[in-house]
Amino acid sequence: MQKVLFYAMTGEKMCFQHILLNALDLAEAGAEVKIIFEGASVKLPAVLAEEGNKFFKQALEKGLIAGICLACSHTLGVYEQNLATGLPMLNDMTGHAGVRPYIEQGYSVISM
Repeated sequence: MQKVLFYAMTGEKMCFQHILLNALDLAEAGAEVKIIFEGASVKLPAVLAEEGNKFFKQALEKGLIAGICLACSHTLGVYEQNLATGLPMLNDMTGHAGVRPYIEQGYSVISM
């Protein structure tokens, strides 16, 4: 089974929408898929939840979202909002969400 990690960096909602679409499509085809919010993308979880974004909701329901970068959430002032989503706050790489654990598990990493 193919394993894919989407390592979201951009805070642009339209770009992230395509991450969601691709993640859902790959998962539907049988791939093991995870999404990490890192960098400027940490500003998006609360926005997507508030808007009721259907693709974000589907990704949550399917367990595709691995978590949100703790350090970037603090730096960009969205820690409390992200904590309220209930998603894991990731900090395995000097406070940031690293890709090494996923690479070690055989994931291909796509960063957008």
